[in-house]
Amino acid sequence: MIKLLLLAGLAAIILRWALGRWPWDYLRSPPTRSQRLDDARRVLGLDAAATRTEIREAHRRIAAAIHPDRGGDNARLAELNAARDTLLAAHPDRESDPR
Repeated sequence: MIKLLLLAGLAAIILRWALGRWPWDYLRSPPTRSQRLDDARRVLGLDAAATRTEIREAHRRIAAAIHPDRGGDNARLAELNAARDTLLAAHPDRESDPR
C-alpha cells in the first residue's frame, strides 16, 4: 500500500513538472461569470453597485501605485487591467458610455 502511495505521489510530481499543473487542477471547473465579477471587484476594491466612473477612478488610483515604473509588477498591473475590463464589459449601461 505504501508503494502505491509513493508511486501516486511521484506520478503527481512528474505531471506537475511536465505539464505545469497538478493533476487535480484538471478536475476543477472554470470560474463562472459571477466568480469572475467578484474577483474583479475584489481586485479593485469596489462593491456591486459601482458606477463606470468609480471603476475607472479605482483603476487609476491603484494603477498609479502598482505601475512597473514605480517599482510595481507587470503581472499585478495586467490583473488590474483585466479586472477593469471585466467590470466595464459587464456594466449595464456600457452602450451609452463613450470610452
